[in-house]
Amino acid sequence: MAAERKRLLWWILGVVIVLPIVGAMVGIKVLQFRAMAKAGEQMVMPPEKVNVASVREEDWRPRIAAVGSVMAFKGALVAAEADGFVRSIAFEAGASVQAGAPLVRLDVEIEEAQLREAEATSDAARSYFARVKDASASGSVAASELDAANARLKEVEARLDNIRATIAKKTVRAPFAGKLGIRQINVGQYLSKGSPVVSLQALDPIYVEFSVPQQRLGELAEGLEVAVSSDSYPGVPFEGKITAVNPEIDPMTRNVRVQATLRNPDGKLRPGMFVSVEAILARSERVLFIPSTAVLNAPFGDSVFVVEEKAGAPGGGSSLVVQQRFVRLGIRQGDFVVAVEGVKAGERVVSTGPFKLRPGMPVEIDNSLAPEFSFTPKPRNT
Repeated sequence: MAAERKRLLWWILGVVIVLPIVGAMVGIKVLQFRAMAKAGEQMVMPPEKVNVASVREEDWRPRIAAVGSVMAFKGALVAAEADGFVRSIAFEAGASVQAGAPLVRLDVEIEEAQLREAEATSDAARSYFARVKDASASGSVAASELDAANARLKEVEARLDNIRATIAKKTVRAPFAGKLGIRQINVGQYLSKGSPVVSLQALDPIYVEFSVPQQRLGELAEGLEVAVSSDSYPGVPFEGKITAVNPEIDPMTRNVRVQATLRNPDGKLRPGMFVSVEAILARSERVLFIPSTAVLNAPFGDSVFVVEEKAGAPGGGSSLVVQQRFVRLGIRQGDFVVAVEGVKAGERVVSTGPFKLRPGMPVEIDNSLAPEFSFTPKPRNT
């Protein structure tokens, strides 16, 4: 019994000694936490540096976007007009030629022999006709003999013309000025009438054909400007005008076919090439442009961060903060996109990195490293 009483006394004594120590430690920690919380409330995060661009109000001419194909102003697969063996080839693949330039010469030995024979026959017929004509004038021969001599002369001359035409067809010539393709024949090869020789394309000017829905037909007219671009030449613009609109609508697609004519002095656009086309309409609208990189895309909607002034900064001044605005977007042009709703002209929006911001966050404008935005951007590697 005495031993149990002794243990109880020691336990009570330990509690009496430890309890004040633990209480003191807890009190110290509580005071520390309160001090840290107070310091945290008074601590101000430094403002985030951001790039800023002003909302631009511009006169904008609406455009109809489409995809099209490049067509040659004149294009043909030059073919042989007569049968014969190839004796010589007078062109190089890929060369530019003028209209009428000789391309291929076929064998003409037989025709040249026939031509000499026909010329001799023609000379004899002409001399005979002259003698008969003189005799007819003096009444020595009948009129019927003069008619027969005249008919014979015309027959011989017709045969002569036919041989000359055949010889002329034995030389294949360029039907118009243009650029030649890869030759499809060799010297010594036998060509039948209609055999392909080489492709010839006139590349300047050049056509671009594209289709637009019938709903846009009323907005199209000859003379409208078009802007053409190709992935073969990134950042290189091609300009032209609409020169023809098909009078009928395709009953299968309900689209109308449109043709534009473009200058192509360097021959960059080639027949069959796929291109993007924008037909620039005659009317204009006032629209608001913002940089495309200013838009924060999210499943619940597109938004931008607008820089606003907030009163109550230290020293009685104002500070800059960002507020999130949801926007409705329109067409894109170059580095810009149209903001249909959500912002006003002249407001400043954060142009890059909106994903790192939150509403009410203090910011500091720093455009020292801001990118340049353009309606017609040109990559540096073009």
